[in-house]
Amino acid sequence: MELEYGTEVVDQNGKVLGTVDHLVRNTWTGEITKFVVRRKSPDNDLFLSSEDVLEVKEDKVKLKVSLNELEQR
Repeated sequence: MELEYGTEVVDQNGKVLGTVDHLVRNTWTGEITKFVVRRKSPDNDLFLSSEDVLEVKEDKVKLKVSLNELEQR
């Protein structure tokens, strides 16, 4: 999985959540393990795992989960 800063992130229903703002990499492999989605105020930013990602396209990251599921974590 290769994410880019500023890429739009949508939930499983297509709702725009924000953009990729920070990447956390495994120091041994360089693989992205977690990332932060910056959201507009007053919404809190989201801290997500690579397991939450369904697919990555050039201009969009689609998640396996809905916003409601993320908010209940």
